Amino acid sequence: MIRIGTRKSALALWQANQVKSQLEALGASAVLVPVESEGDQNLTDPLYKMGIQGIFTKTLDAALLNKKIDIAVHSLKDVPTILAEGIEISAVLSRGSSQDVIAYHPQYAVNSQKKIIGTGSLRRKAQWLRKYPDFKVENLRGNVQRRLEKLAHSSWTGAIFAQAGVERLGLLGFDFKPLTWMIPAPAQGAIGIASLDSNTSIQPYLKQINSTDTALCAEIERTFLNTLEGGCTAPIGAYAKIEGTKLIFNAGLFSLDGKQAKVIEEEIPIDDAKGFGIQAASKILNQGGASLMEKIKSQMTK
Repeated sequence: MIRIGTRKSALALWQANQVKSQLEALGASAVLVPVESEGDQNLTDPLYKMGIQGIFTKTLDAALLNKKIDIAVHSLKDVPTILAEGIEISAVLSRGSSQDVIAYHPQYAVNSQKKIIGTGSLRRKAQWLRKYPDFKVENLRGNVQRRLEKLAHSSWTGAIFAQAGVERLGLLGFDFKPLTWMIPAPAQGAIGIASLDSNTSIQPYLKQINSTDTALCAEIERTFLNTLEGGCTAPIGAYAKIEGTKLIFNAGLFSLDGKQAKVIEEEIPIDDAKGFGIQAASKILNQGGASLMEKIKSQMTK
């Protein structure tokens, strides 16, 4: 019996059930073990004030290390780039949509002049302000349904969500528009499966449900993030995709107010993909990204 650890939100349970059904299709027995996370409990503090490193994964990490579960299912974008000792990302499912969407307020015609957008993400905030500097951004936290509910009861123009989460929950009733210009979070739309690196008995199953293309792209994006600042707090976007024999990479580091940006767009042969996340991050750091990162860090500690 494979014990699948998951957060209790509707989206987390949907993702865990995807993993469960894929494992059962291979003949494995599996059961969900829901666990409450610190990130779910605190719905008021912006993510960066909570010590972003692993706020959604710590409880599941502990359950893995204490052998109360065999695998943990995560939105891979929530997983720290440096994992707890003994834990590895053993598989990544084929990626859903990576892009962000804006959900307009039901009374958009009334609220559009107020120019207020809701998001708890520094990355989304910075990119939105870069494109629309006359807007105000309000903090928005909680699971997808709770955020939509808060939007509905607000006087905002709209709020920003990950398209994958909205689609997976089948949420209707809002006017969602894709933000094709916004660079997504590293590994956005990807479901990651963590396990103990010592637990070799489940590896054959996990290997069969792993998407090598998605895993490669997510690894490049996460390595890019880690090389820039070692965590998930700064406004950093990264997206890699494979087209034929080429890997296309688009990423950026943004100032908190969106006025400054270091962006990279590259296309490389897929054979050169190993280590590319580090190379791309180093290029940004050498072209003014290092001083921008220092500025961001100093602003965030005030």
